[in-house]
Amino acid sequence: MRKLRSDITREGLARTPHRAFMRAMGLDDAAIQKPMIGVVSMKGEQTPCNMTHGFQVEAAKEGVAEAGGTPREFTTISVSDGISMNHEGMKFSLVSRELIADSIEAVVHGLAYDGLVGFGGCDKTLPGVMMGMVRCNVPSVFIYGGAALPGRFGERDVTILDSYEAVGAVLTGAMDEATLARLERSCLPTVGACAGQFTANTMAMVSEALGLSVPNVSMIPGPYAERAGFARRAGAIVMRAVANGGPRPRDIVTRRALENACAVVAATGGSTNAALHIPAIGHEAGIVFDLDDVAAVLARTPLIADLRPGGRFTARDVHEIGGTAVIIRALIEMGAIDGACLAATGETLAQTYGGAAPPDGAVVRAAGAPIAPDGGVAVLKGNLCPDGALIKLAGLRRLVHEGPARVFESEGDCARAVEARAYKAGDVLVIRNEGPVGGPGMQEMLGVTALIYGQQMGEAVALVTDGRFSGATRGICVGHVARAHRRSRPAHGPAPRRRGNRRSPRRLAATGAPPQGRPSRQIRRACGPSQQGRRDARRGRRVAVVRPLIRECLFPMARYPAAGPLITKQACWMN
Repeated sequence: MRKLRSDITREGLARTPHRAFMRAMGLDDAAIQKPMIGVVSMKGEQTPCNMTHGFQVEAAKEGVAEAGGTPREFTTISVSDGISMNHEGMKFSLVSRELIADSIEAVVHGLAYDGLVGFGGCDKTLPGVMMGMVRCNVPSVFIYGGAALPGRFGERDVTILDSYEAVGAVLTGAMDEATLARLERSCLPTVGACAGQFTANTMAMVSEALGLSVPNVSMIPGPYAERAGFARRAGAIVMRAVANGGPRPRDIVTRRALENACAVVAATGGSTNAALHIPAIGHEAGIVFDLDDVAAVLARTPLIADLRPGGRFTARDVHEIGGTAVIIRALIEMGAIDGACLAATGETLAQTYGGAAPPDGAVVRAAGAPIAPDGGVAVLKGNLCPDGALIKLAGLRRLVHEGPARVFESEGDCARAVEARAYKAGDVLVIRNEGPVGGPGMQEMLGVTALIYGQQMGEAVALVTDGRFSGATRGICVGHVARAHRRSRPAHGPAPRRRGNRRSPRRLAATGAPPQGRPSRQIRRACGPSQQGRRDARRGRRVAVVRPLIRECLFPMARYPAAGPLITKQACWMN
């Protein structure tokens, strides 16, 4: 019999106390001798996203036991992006991913478990669990807990995004508060994660494209009882991998697998957050996979799924036409996904998904009739973002924008201006100091972007930030512009020191001559309502913010070949 990792906790005279602890948990001699399989979830009441885990965890434990293992349930933390949005709590969202991975590593290695079944729910829990699996590198299977069902409001399906955007509509008088209250009670009728192709559903599809997940489970709505059968199968899969000595997560997560993951994001118009999470998963496998690698896949993969927020359909609709398998099969057949990559089942992706249904033509398009020839997410480069920035293109009607920059030193400053409608069509709203340098925490800004959309200004203005956007964000929103912070430090000394809660002024734009015909201006005060900017102006400091006019070649030049001559060192362009 193959030697088990957990043998170190139970074999020999010196392990008498260890076995006593196990007996105190109700394990008998037979259970103690079996492989110990961790089953981790986020069961709790922090968010509806994780409240589907209970019955699925029980089914997974049954599957482990039926296959000859001893399941060991434990939980880890979760931060609800929905409840932490728009206040200081959002600074804990992204870092919770690392806390989840760290806690899984501590339990799996500390207790010498032989395998792991991991559940994800709210956004950062999915990459956090997958990172923990790859880091521990014991036989593992991932399961997404499932999305909520969409609500019904009047004659249309609605999701939580509709409630965010409706707040903006109330501020403009387009909706009254009584209607908003009814929408609040309709948009999220069940437990489960957000129903659109936001971060949770994006990363759920990523888990399948990587090969770490139980096949074709990700789009089954969270409340559906059929999920129990998939969870039970997860227990059987991990036990087979323990018995065979693999495959293990690092056998599965290869460079080609990471490219497959990027392809499913591009094909579905998924969350820009995936460009943070996929490289992080690769890092746990010892693979350097950066934004340029992500960009190459996004650019060559067509958009074939018409999913919210840019499209019309939700996770339930994908499930009803055959699930994620439909998308993965289509991408394999068009060469966008490498079907030879390994899955947790021990089969290749082509073997696992080859029997899926063909695209239905509405929710998912055929290869010959894509929604767009390149992906629904793009990486941009230019003077504002020399190392790249991200935008979701799915659903955008306007791909060129030019206008004056309104610069804000925090998300809160911008949110107050948007609530007061203190901006106008054509503006470029720039939010600084919310990225990995200035935040900290790299907050999501769905509140601001949804307000703008709700005020019917979604594509009338652009928003550029060093922070992040929610997977539910839509509009001309460029995020993850972070590298410029480091490049803007003075060449003659260290970065400005922060005092108290003040934010030191930082440049978002790189230096250099302005485009021909546009004279440079000294900006003697910050363009946004920042008190820090006004203090600097009174002290006579020159505050280099952003060029007063942003010339936008922010979007793929392949779609606008006539815009080619505009590309200068003062413009942004797609890599």
